[in-house]
Amino acid sequence: MSWNSGKLSWSEVRDLFRKWREENERNSREIVDLWETVLMKKVHKLGDERLLVLEQVCVAALDCNRLDVADRCVHTLSTEFPTSLRVRRLRVLQLEAMERYDEALELLDSIIKRDETNAAPRKRRVAIFKARGKIPEAIKELTDYLKKFMSDQEGWQELCELYLMEQDLARAAFCMEELLLHNPHSHLIHQRYAEIKYTQAATNIGLSPKCTSTKKKEAQKLAKWALHEIALRYERQSRNKKQVASLESLVSSLQISGTS
Repeated sequence: MSWNSGKLSWSEVRDLFRKWREENERNSREIVDLWETVLMKKVHKLGDERLLVLEQVCVAALDCNRLDVADRCVHTLSTEFPTSLRVRRLRVLQLEAMERYDEALELLDSIIKRDETNAAPRKRRVAIFKARGKIPEAIKELTDYLKKFMSDQEGWQELCELYLMEQDLARAAFCMEELLLHNPHSHLIHQRYAEIKYTQAATNIGLSPKCTSTKKKEAQKLAKWALHEIALRYERQSRNKKQVASLESLVSSLQISGTS
């Protein structure tokens, strides 16, 4: 969505920013544009809300890779609140955007030491390891995190995805079981769990050293039949072709050899 900043007063922009904060809408490009063209010159009129706006603009600027805007916001906030953990978290995001990951991790460690009950900096550590392609480190960090925050469903979902990246299907299935304990009636979680178990079972059959070529051929036929039956049910119930394509990809990735 584009905004004609020339037709908006500073108070209208303020109200728009407030609305986006309350509704948790990022609208990053619009925020940076409206900040630079309208609101920045009237920031002194915002009163106490000025701090919330600076934080909002900082996050938006980082989304848009406007490091210059983000730096000015962080500098202003850190000058006024040098010991604020909230401002330090913004500094972490800034360091990540600059790919200064080691400094970001050090700063996160200092935040965690000051407030061990704060989940956000621990999850940022996971995000940094993942961004650097250090999946085993991200898994360890998230596993330690979930020992303290076991009810974090997003955490279990993320851990499942990390295990899948490492092709550790058994642990990925365990994560989905934890999610099912929190949401036993979620059909999406049941579906994801079934897909993982299905892949795990077919892969185990195909890779088993005790599996004969005849059994492997039977397993391959069974996998194709199961895919066909699942596809029919998706076709009848939800017409969800995207899910069918996902299952087809899973089957095609199975290395079940039928050679004698």
